[in-house]
Amino acid sequence: MPESQELPISQDLLDILRCPACVREKDGLLVLEKNAWLVCQDCGRKYPISDGIPVMLIEEGDKWADTPIEDLPIPPPRPE
Repeated sequence: MPESQELPISQDLLDILRCPACVREKDGLLVLEKNAWLVCQDCGRKYPISDGIPVMLIEEGDKWADTPIEDLPIPPPRPE
């Protein structure tokens, strides 16, 4: 499947990752956006993928929650 080769993380990982803020009470389903961000479909938090590693810290997702998807920087800035 050529599409999976273009993903910044493996499809298997993408299938199991969930938003750490939502997963206990909701699905916390994450969708890959701009091939560099994971966006929670429940709360809107946005988690950057840095060097192929999703930064799944709630605090990091909070920083980008109010940023429209079209305004997310590519590549994502490295977490501080």
